[in-house]
Amino acid sequence: PLFLRFWVICPKKCLHDQEEARKMTQKRRNNGRSKHGRGHVNPVRCSNCGRCVPKDKAIKRFIVRNIIEMAAQRDIKEASIYDSYVLPKLYIKMQYCVSCAIHSRVVRVRSREDRRNREPPQRLKRKEGEGAGMALARKAGAVPAR
Repeated sequence: PLFLRFWVICPKKCLHDQEEARKMTQKRRNNGRSKHGRGHVNPVRCSNCGRCVPKDKAIKRFIVRNIIEMAAQRDIKEASIYDSYVLPKLYIKMQYCVSCAIHSRVVRVRSREDRRNREPPQRLKRKEGEGAGMALARKAGAVPAR
């Protein structure tokens, strides 16, 4: 065989190649997937670009928001004859491919040490009667605290 011929030419190089092949470097503990034990996973489509991504590799976010934004919601409440009508919410499950999730800042690139941290990031705590936009602006320092 060809391997034995190459072995005769340079035996040290062949041993070195075999050792490297045995221990490939790993970027992530789960290889970027959560497939554990399953051979194949059905694909899903990216919500942004339409790329086929394995379901376990896709970055999934569940978005719950009001159907109508706050400015229009106030106008509707003033014009409505019902006092205690609660507007329905919009429930969307977004599934992104890795490149779209990074591009749209759903997830961020982390350093080698930070990748070992498996805890979910700390959630933003809102003060009473404060919208999500106001909380983000306060975190960024654009709006002073009360």
